[in-house]
Amino acid sequence: MSNVKTEVQGQVAILTISRPKALNALNSETLDDIKAAFEAIDQKEIRAVILTGDGDKSFVAGADIAEMHGLNKEQGTAFGKKGNDVFRYIETFPIPVIAAVNGYALGGGNEICMSCDIRLASDNAVFGQPEAGLGITPGFGGTQRLARIVAPGIAKEIIYATKNIKADKAKEIGLVNEVYPQAELMPAALKLANKIAANAPIAVRECKKAINDGLQVDMDKAIVIEEEAFGRCFETADQKEGMGAFLEKRKDKHFINA
Repeated sequence: MSNVKTEVQGQVAILTISRPKALNALNSETLDDIKAAFEAIDQKEIRAVILTGDGDKSFVAGADIAEMHGLNKEQGTAFGKKGNDVFRYIETFPIPVIAAVNGYALGGGNEICMSCDIRLASDNAVFGQPEAGLGITPGFGGTQRLARIVAPGIAKEIIYATKNIKADKAKEIGLVNEVYPQAELMPAALKLANKIAANAPIAVRECKKAINDGLQVDMDKAIVIEEEAFGRCFETADQKEGMGAFLEKRKDKHFINA
């Protein structure tokens, strides 16, 4: 049985990691299911994705310690690569991904939500990287993405001291965009996803790629990435429709993802 549930609401796909008895911890099977769920998304029809966890206690409590406990060096490296490959797939997925973080996002849970474009949290969310207390480093990108999202010194404090961060503090340091009461989290995520979905999908995808690629290079190279993305949009029907609607003072726009 799949450990990921998929629901489609209009042009939004909702993926729910579902191992509630294990607080949605990530074992190898669940990582495979997450990748398969993303691969199954119809990229012509879906324009935004929400990733969340089953239940009201945990988004993802971490990687599965029971599976990791007996690994040797080579197996540990392979497990880290497996998680990194899946999370990098999410990070580079053409369609924007919103993490709706409902409860614990520890270890692999914090790492997977950091691979998403936007992070929204419930007021009971808790973020952290507890790995050093378990005798290991973060293995699914935690040492790399956290230091890019928040100040490096803050990231080091969280990782070295295995310091858990509550939702309000996570917003303060820039780890999450917004915090909502738990009952309002999914409605807020859907509202944002639908707002994204209403815009020209090719343009949104080009924006995602330009931001991600541009962050990896210096500014002179980054603005060339933007110029090329900007130019490609002028080959699309969506650009003609969007600008045509503006000039015609039409509020209704019919983007066709072409």
